[in-house]
Amino acid sequence: MRFRAVLLAAALAALAGGCATAALGNHHTEMRADAALTAAVAGDWRPAAHKARDRWRRPAESLAFWGLRPGMTVVEIDPGGEAWWTQIVAPYARATNGRYIAVQSDSGAPETAERAAAGRQRLATALADPRYGQVQVVRMTPTTLEAPASSADMVLVARAFHNWARSEGRTDGFMRNFFTVLKPGGVLAVEQHRLPAGQAARPESGYVSEQYVIDAAQRAGFVLDARSELNANPADDTDHPFGVWTLPPVARTAPQGQPANPAYDRAAYDAIGESDRMTLRFRKPA
Repeated sequence: MRFRAVLLAAALAALAGGCATAALGNHHTEMRADAALTAAVAGDWRPAAHKARDRWRRPAESLAFWGLRPGMTVVEIDPGGEAWWTQIVAPYARATNGRYIAVQSDSGAPETAERAAAGRQRLATALADPRYGQVQVVRMTPTTLEAPASSADMVLVARAFHNWARSEGRTDGFMRNFFTVLKPGGVLAVEQHRLPAGQAARPESGYVSEQYVIDAAQRAGFVLDARSELNANPADDTDHPFGVWTLPPVARTAPQGQPANPAYDRAAYDAIGESDRMTLRFRKPA
């Protein structure tokens, strides 16, 4: 029964996805990607596997919604070894005389020292691409961010809140850092795996609620400027055996740390596609 229900929901999601840019969520302000952003998304330096995910992550539409503009200083939090957003935002900043800063945080996510070191090395390798221009990498803890106050136009946080929510106080500390580093009027851009409304955060599953993020942002002083359903996926009921990582692109078939199970039946989860995600825009009051 679950298999058939998931397939039906996936079909509905595909239909909804086709009109996502025409019927967006609450308080949406229509914006269009500029030519430099369109070129960055289409860049031949982006791997085919990354471009294949554009149908789920809608980078041009999302960055336009968040208000990316030429010449901005953009701070990306925890780009990760794959540097998915970096491959778009850093070349855009270089092409428009802006600036891209990558932040590595003490995320609180459970991982071995070896995995953490490997992730840092992958990021360093990715950021060395000359097409990204001069990229700065800084460190962040819940109480410090190695960047000047009121120096950034945008802070981009993609799929990190579930890591921070595992340790009390970490989310609030990071949100205060973002508020400090942004210029008055600056934007906090959020993409995050989303729980259904009314459910408490389940960070171990990779999901948190929109309200969790909104409350944390408002405690730091931010104003919710707009929200969008650009990256919604109604087929994702968020109830998966290995958390959000059961879904593509990770497509886990066994608990973390255990060998993959080649006999695991993934059909229903592959049919869902990538996770349901919130897309939020906050602003630091001018």
